[in-house]
Amino acid sequence: MMKIRFVFLLALVCAFGTSNTNADTPLQIGPVDDSGVVQIRSRDTRQQLFVTHSADASEIDVTRTATFSVQPEGVLQVDETGLVTPLADGEAVIKAQQGDHAVELKVVVSGFEKPLPINFRNQIVPVFTKLGCNSGGCHGKSGGQNGFKLSLLGFYPADDFEFLRKESRGRRIFPGAPSESLLLTKATGRSPHGGGKRMDLASYEYRMLIGWIEQGMPFGKAEDPYVTAIQCYPDARVMPQGSDQQISVIATYSDGTTEDVTRMALYEPNDAEMAESSESGLVSTLDLAGEVAIMARYQGQVSTFRATIPLGADTSSMPEAKNLVDTAVFNKLHLLGIPPAEQSDDATFLRRVSLDIAGALPSDAKVREFLASTDPAKRDKLIDELLDSTEYADHFANKWNFILRNKKSKGEDASGTHLFHQWVWNNIYENKPYDRFVREIITASGEPLMNPAVTWYREVDQVEEQVEDTAQLFLGIRIQCARCHHHPFEKWSQNDYYSLAAFYKRVGKKAIPGVAGGFRDRQIFHNEGVATANNPRSGAALKPAGLGGEPLDISAEQDPRVQLADWMSNPENPFFAKSLVNRYWKHFFNRGIVEPEDDMRETNPPSNPELLDGLANHFIESGFDLKELVRTICRSKTYQLSSLPNEYNANDKQNFSRYYPRRLSAEALYDGFHKVTMTSEKFGGMPAGTHALQLVDSSNGPYFLKVFGMPQGDTACECERSQDANLAQSLHLLNSKEIQDKISKNEARAAKLAADTERSNEDRMTELYQVVFARNPRPDEMEVAVNYIGRHKENPRIAYEDILWALINTKEFLFNH
Repeated sequence: MMKIRFVFLLALVCAFGTSNTNADTPLQIGPVDDSGVVQIRSRDTRQQLFVTHSADASEIDVTRTATFSVQPEGVLQVDETGLVTPLADGEAVIKAQQGDHAVELKVVVSGFEKPLPINFRNQIVPVFTKLGCNSGGCHGKSGGQNGFKLSLLGFYPADDFEFLRKESRGRRIFPGAPSESLLLTKATGRSPHGGGKRMDLASYEYRMLIGWIEQGMPFGKAEDPYVTAIQCYPDARVMPQGSDQQISVIATYSDGTTEDVTRMALYEPNDAEMAESSESGLVSTLDLAGEVAIMARYQGQVSTFRATIPLGADTSSMPEAKNLVDTAVFNKLHLLGIPPAEQSDDATFLRRVSLDIAGALPSDAKVREFLASTDPAKRDKLIDELLDSTEYADHFANKWNFILRNKKSKGEDASGTHLFHQWVWNNIYENKPYDRFVREIITASGEPLMNPAVTWYREVDQVEEQVEDTAQLFLGIRIQCARCHHHPFEKWSQNDYYSLAAFYKRVGKKAIPGVAGGFRDRQIFHNEGVATANNPRSGAALKPAGLGGEPLDISAEQDPRVQLADWMSNPENPFFAKSLVNRYWKHFFNRGIVEPEDDMRETNPPSNPELLDGLANHFIESGFDLKELVRTICRSKTYQLSSLPNEYNANDKQNFSRYYPRRLSAEALYDGFHKVTMTSEKFGGMPAGTHALQLVDSSNGPYFLKVFGMPQGDTACECERSQDANLAQSLHLLNSKEIQDKISKNEARAAKLAADTERSNEDRMTELYQVVFARNPRPDEMEVAVNYIGRHKENPRIAYEDILWALINTKEFLFNH
């Protein structure tokens, strides 16, 4: 088996195997194995080279500026992009010249005169994938396109072979005159084709297809090797903004051989604002600093190339780290050359942390107390105080309640919905370890009155929903695609999906004794029997297995869900702890370390692996303590950075060099509005004094909550909560009857402030700013407000109402910053 050699030129970046025949030259050429010789074993094989110039602790790709020559001629040729094409069997030396420096690489070509038969799976299916023929928008969609169907991304080559050879009596292929085959005339634009022209007559893809037809359209033998993995070379590189890097993709086959597949792989960046990639694997960075991953996909296998793009500013005055969060974040910012923002002031921190932990604005009394305190530990003490509050439980119970899909679809659901919400609230308030919290949900048995956690199975009532919600919610994996076919962006197959499904196959449900038939709540129990799940495509009966784990032998009397919980909560589980810390990190920073927060995969790597690993390990070591996780995040200097950018980090979107502002959630905004106006809302079916954050579900939420994006609890995705701004929101805050009526109520804050003539206008205005913004007004703000009140001496209440209305409509009130 070909083993690619790694040369570590930078401590940060895993480099690649290269050849350098002169130790004094800064040029290197690769990729190459330990032998130092590149093997090309077929006339159909190409080799993508990259040339690197190393100097001053940096590596620069010079592939497209180097000059290539070959000795002897006639064995192979190298074009200006570094692509090697064989011409005959033999040995040759490629010389790459860059200025005064040169480097050489030996290449051996075999199998040119006596080529092996073309293999349909290994050589023809990748052509359809590269050209987009088997994509979900073309012939790869479930019903095909215009009467021609291919399997999505070529995951089922045997089906594709049948479609081409036999469907419609083989009308798409003309063996007697291969070039006249409909398959080729459409793709080259010689016949009408809805997909347009996909390739040229002189292209490699055309030569492969016509050669396959000329050979009699072989499929290949069952024992033929198949692709088991691919690897990008180099796998990482520090790249300046606006620079290029050619990558090579090497496929490893089941027999241990390797082959360059760079020009047949597909490429996609995980952040299109930071980099782009050509069809030939040339990565080009753009103007943003940070880290971007380019996914390479070939034959159901994936690999990534990571580009670190530094800004290069001076970071010598980086703050001293307070905990593991700061260490990881500041190390990354130092590497990237992005100075962090200044630390936030006390007023900003007070409002921010109160909203993030408790979902509520601090009172004006709390603002005065906190701003007046000189205790150096007051921020840490405030965090602990908030974590011990019932408001913390309200806020996070609201968060979990929706993604656990607890909702009332009809009146009979009310009791189970309330019980489950209260159960979640109790667990959050009591700080039950997260692994126990999850275990009690997925292994729940009984009926809601005795065990409210079984209510989860009311909405998540099908095995497929149980598998997909478990993976997305507790493992951070969107495995839905693997239900029908191999996951296009991950390693998960249908066998992986249905092996996970086997854990839920013995979940039994029956009506609760003495309860009317209209109730959707059921009694959940373990239905004894051996747990297996059938792969609908292969028919194989699969034993329960965690993702990436070995199949388990579980006796008929054992509940497989217990084994699932054991696997998930095992400290060695690579998904469980990372998924939760990433979800909570996004709660506090409006962006996950992996984004989206529930799409953690090899091809969507974390922006800061050290941070994710450090938080996950700390979470495990703490005994899955959720409050300790929140405390660790909020005590960090990173969390306490200002949201105001400096001249260097305004465009930073992924490295947490500042706090990223976000609009208040619908519930926090509604509660905040009532707090600053000193009014309330009566929610149907709920006790008087209930806050929006305490609602059990969205069924009795008013229009305000709906227009500001309160989720409905239909899915396990937090993306269901919308924080996007729209015109309806602005109009509602500006001139809706509800807003106007509550601001102008006789017992509301504006009326009380106007009537409080014992205090000066300055004192009253200070109270208003403290309750709305958690800060004191600036001198210019105070001057404007007092002058406005002075113009309404006859009726100061109008002035206070107008000022309060204006403050409520500011971004400073609507956003957490």
